[in-house]
Amino acid sequence: MAQLFLRGQPLTDETGLPHQIEAVLFDKDGTLSFSEPMLHALARARVLGATQLLAQSHPELAAARGDELAGLLGRAYGLGEQAIDPAGATAVGSRLHNLISTATALAQVGLGWPEALALSESVFAATDRLHGQGSQWRPMATPGLHDLVEALGNASVACAVISNDNGAGIAAFLASANLTCQFKAHWSADQTPRKPDPAAVHALCASLGVAPTSCALIGDANSDLRMAKQAGVPVVIGYTSGWSSTPPLDPCFPCLSHWNELEVRISGA
Repeated sequence: MAQLFLRGQPLTDETGLPHQIEAVLFDKDGTLSFSEPMLHALARARVLGATQLLAQSHPELAAARGDELAGLLGRAYGLGEQAIDPAGATAVGSRLHNLISTATALAQVGLGWPEALALSESVFAATDRLHGQGSQWRPMATPGLHDLVEALGNASVACAVISNDNGAGIAAFLASANLTCQFKAHWSADQTPRKPDPAAVHALCASLGVAPTSCALIGDANSDLRMAKQAGVPVVIGYTSGWSSTPPLDPCFPCLSHWNELEVRISGA
């Protein structure tokens, strides 16, 4: 077991005592990885693909409402000119969440739901190559991550990923960042229940063989942090440097902007 110190101060439980940690659960996009360039390209491709497919299947509708569709999708995805909204659906939501958002936008401009859903599935199938396994993008690990993971390993603290990416995407990132051996388990959008259901935390902890009360969770979204609290995780930390704009995190949670702000001390050392 180990204790975590944030900027020199111990992270404590509700009694005020330094908490003993057996595992740290990490979000992926925007926490472990700087994924914004990849996700920005993916969101742009989805907007373009949806407008192009609408033009092919319903040219009159596309001529009248194609710009409206692009605006609806951009706002739903959190897509900016050069950045992604860290609280938007592309950053926080699963593939399924974004698929439903896309179908909803298509329904708003005039398609029936079955056709809107089918067109959305075609768009996503055509753009999936931009994300996850086989992607032409390789998200970088956030600065200082390898040193922190090494320190956790030296203290016999397990590392795991809890993400709304699919399992292939998680595995591809860990492999590209040379972190596969350092992470003992993951919980992905392929599994149920998914984030932000607190039961997802319980399931991941069970796979690690640890109790949620012996864990810390670090993420870049309020949904992650509140999920952890609801699951009984005592040490919950926000990470703020995984996006070009700072995520709007609840100030009740302690936050860090660089992994070197977090120190791992073996219990009793």
